[in-house]
Amino acid sequence: MERARKEIGAEFKGCDVRALIGPHAGYSYCGETAGYAYFAMDPKRIRRIFVLGPSHRIYTTECHVSTASSYETPFGDVEVDTELTRKLLSMSCFSEIPEDADEDEHSIEMHIPFIDVAMRGQAHYKIVPIMVGSLSDKDQKQYGKIFAPYLKDPENFFVISSDFCHWGSRFSFQWQDEKFGPIYKSIEWLDREGMKKIERGSSKDFVAYLKKYKNTICGRHPISVLLNALEQHDTASKFKIKFTKYSQSDRCKRVGDSSVSYASAVVIHTSE
Repeated sequence: MERARKEIGAEFKGCDVRALIGPHAGYSYCGETAGYAYFAMDPKRIRRIFVLGPSHRIYTTECHVSTASSYETPFGDVEVDTELTRKLLSMSCFSEIPEDADEDEHSIEMHIPFIDVAMRGQAHYKIVPIMVGSLSDKDQKQYGKIFAPYLKDPENFFVISSDFCHWGSRFSFQWQDEKFGPIYKSIEWLDREGMKKIERGSSKDFVAYLKKYKNTICGRHPISVLLNALEQHDTASKFKIKFTKYSQSDRCKRVGDSSVSYASAVVIHTSE
């Protein structure tokens, strides 16, 4: 991990990193992969961190905002920006996260300790936890417009929580193409095709990819909201998305196997 810290730190030194995409499984499975995004953060300028994670416990078609005042981590409590959460909740398109769903939702929870460690020594930051439901294309664009001004402010940072392909009978997804050889090679090809679409920054291309392949990317809606937010900015400002790490929990070789894929990316703001 120290080697990764040095590599990523050197690669993105001086870059204006505004967001990251990172996994939310158990740290023994995906912690290293997540680190390849968090090491690119510049904590000195960040005052507010939005955490957008998919809903695993309840079905919903909108975005929900946490009403908690803080999130507990093994390293201490992380304060929620309650002033902003109240502002969002005053809008008709946001609702409160039900308390039991907030407590159970790991897609947000698993990122808070990473944030706390990455921001260590920076006392004046707060988080904005948002649970993203199964949004229509229209709603993804609407939420993208809402978050775009915050993304433009360099004191804000966005964490987009997502694992990638969930492969196996227990996930009801077993796509493969024998021309790639072992099943895990098919999974990697499928994931990397989606990663290419994300790197292009096109919400339309990403949605088309999902409709074609049905890849079980659990954070597809938070990712789509991010892409829509990026698309709201004029041509004078440009965002570049770069994936930094990819891994799988296991190498599937037989139809009875299963795995979950993990990928991390950073979003860099550049001015033309």
